[in-house]
Amino acid sequence: MTHYCPRTEASVLSVSCALSKMPRATKIALLVGLQFGLAALPIGITHAEEQVTSGTTTVHGEADETFASGQISINGRMGMLGDKDLMETPFNTISYTEKQIADQHAQDISDVISASDPSVFTSGVTGENIESITIRGFNTDIGDTMFNGLYGIAPYYRSTPEMYQSIDVLKGPSSLLNGMSPNGSVGGSINLKPKRAGNTPNTSLSGTYMSESQYGVHGDIGRRFGDNEQFGIRVNGMLRDGDSAIDGQDKQAQMVSLGFDWRGDNALLETDFYMSEEHVNGPTRGVTIASGVDVPPPPDADTLLNPDWSFNDEKDKGMMIRGELNINEHITTYAAAGASRTEFESNAVRTGKIINNAGDLETTLGYVDLNLKRYSGEVGIRTNFETGSIGHELVINSTYYREDKEDAVAGNRTPEPWVTNIYNPVWGPSNSNYEASFLMTTDATLVSYGIADTLSFADDALQITLGIRQQNVDYEFTVFSTEKLNESAYTPAAAILYKLSPSASLYANYAEGLTNGKSAPRGTANMGESFSPQKTKQSEAGIKLKFDDFSHTVSMYETKQPNSYTDPDTTVYSFGGEQRNRGIEWGFYGTILENYSLTGGLAYVDAEITKSTKSEEEGKKATSVPEFQAKLALEWNVPVLRELTLIGQTNYMSKQYIDKNNARSLPGQTIFDVGARYESAIADQKVTWRLAVKNVANKAYWTSTHYTQMGLGAPRTVMLSATVDF
Repeated sequence: MTHYCPRTEASVLSVSCALSKMPRATKIALLVGLQFGLAALPIGITHAEEQVTSGTTTVHGEADETFASGQISINGRMGMLGDKDLMETPFNTISYTEKQIADQHAQDISDVISASDPSVFTSGVTGENIESITIRGFNTDIGDTMFNGLYGIAPYYRSTPEMYQSIDVLKGPSSLLNGMSPNGSVGGSINLKPKRAGNTPNTSLSGTYMSESQYGVHGDIGRRFGDNEQFGIRVNGMLRDGDSAIDGQDKQAQMVSLGFDWRGDNALLETDFYMSEEHVNGPTRGVTIASGVDVPPPPDADTLLNPDWSFNDEKDKGMMIRGELNINEHITTYAAAGASRTEFESNAVRTGKIINNAGDLETTLGYVDLNLKRYSGEVGIRTNFETGSIGHELVINSTYYREDKEDAVAGNRTPEPWVTNIYNPVWGPSNSNYEASFLMTTDATLVSYGIADTLSFADDALQITLGIRQQNVDYEFTVFSTEKLNESAYTPAAAILYKLSPSASLYANYAEGLTNGKSAPRGTANMGESFSPQKTKQSEAGIKLKFDDFSHTVSMYETKQPNSYTDPDTTVYSFGGEQRNRGIEWGFYGTILENYSLTGGLAYVDAEITKSTKSEEEGKKATSVPEFQAKLALEWNVPVLRELTLIGQTNYMSKQYIDKNNARSLPGQTIFDVGARYESAIADQKVTWRLAVKNVANKAYWTSTHYTQMGLGAPRTVMLSATVDF
């Protein structure tokens, strides 16, 4: 029997229908978890006045409340507004701690933020050459990730998370708060906070294993010095090497980071340095499917759809300095500056296309040699004052970003495509000959000026935030011809927060994001015409509940993003297209009953093409966006053995269309993970053992990727670590 669901609005009916299409096992697991989540509501309402916390995490010597066994923090960075409490934030945000990074055995940022958040989607493809992340149905480029509040400092393609103290996610466009993202991400923003030395000295050493035979080590040392412990240093080093769970694929990664800070009575100074490298033999970009060919059954989950002699090689290094000065109790000034450099070389499959229903795969090898320099900075001032009975938190901020991509080489390696089969891939020898190589250069400068004021009424029960930012874009891109752009745009934002009680807040916001408008490309009737940065507009409303040590956030939103296209009749290039995403989200996390910790939620998004150059595409679903996601992670602290925690996780995603006419789709999937955590003592030293088995059923499935229509999801992967705290 075929089920049909309403497509026009994000509604309770739509969510109910989507639930009805889930596999039975998924529904059982999800409903059990949701019963736990709902059970937390009356518990919290009854005992709200007790406000029991589930843990603390230390940042700059101050304790922050945490949830879910210390994995999620109550505080997160809100761009120019600074660090904010969850209940004081009129946006949908979440902040993950370094404990969550360790408990997830995370090797990149997407492992952390997609584990239990249903509004975040990642491909899960092992060995993809760039982290693939979408938030609320829009691509979030990993190159737009912020490092301690600045664009352009974090690694460009992939960021190993061992050097970060927390990872903040703000959902929706945020041009007012952060300025325009360099690559135009509008679905959400990610900020990486580097580790700082806490008030308690820390020394830890971790050994890791990941199937098939990848071993690693991670060291972490933090100390404070001085008469008042005003100086701090935090050192992290990591090394991983060995075969992945994909046959014929192996990875080597290494990283070292140094974080220094000085805390005075009225000032703070922080400096960070890092170097990271990653080399992958047998990487993947995914595959496409030729027109008229059906989506084939996937091959074995551990199949490598790339030559094992192909490679990606990335080297990143970065540094930044940030300072804050409290002039008095009402005025704080701050400034930050940093730079990074990325060197990337790749000899891998450039295009891979399944050309028939037998699974024959036609591939063309490509070569890329990239040298990228980025510079970033910001200055600002925060003040608080009162006008009568109205409180004000006024912020003025300016940001700077420059990107210099120097003569990036790209081109095909083989004169003729290589044909093999996805079920038994056989590859020819390595080819180092160029064909159709070309150079790419980019020179981009982004400068912005923003102002925002948060007005407080009725003893802070009602807060209204109003602001606007002017963004200037100076952009030049050369490949076969040169595109130039020198434009500016204004992005206003408004938000309101009303605290019904210490445990409940209502919020709503209107926010805009900017994407580089670029200029009309070669071959169009208006070639060279430049376009202003394009505005993505979002309206959102929601409620936040924090009872005892459990939290819920429910939100509804509508986001409209303009798309570019070339009219087939006039060949005029413009931004007349539009994708509209309407969604409902429910996220929850915390401790329920006495021995259970729960994180997860539900997300429904109706991603529709509302305007297109082709009338037959209007009203269709956007590609690579699952309409429904449900995630649930349950941890059970075994009563008879308090040191042992058992873990189970379920991730469900509905089907994803892979072409614009919605003729073909990737089927929905349910993936199960299991794990355990055990705290022991050896020779009077605390040792934490962690075990995770991802995709425990070793299910083979297709999933959408960053560059192409689809790729193979990760096979069963066993991950084991032991951390000794000295």
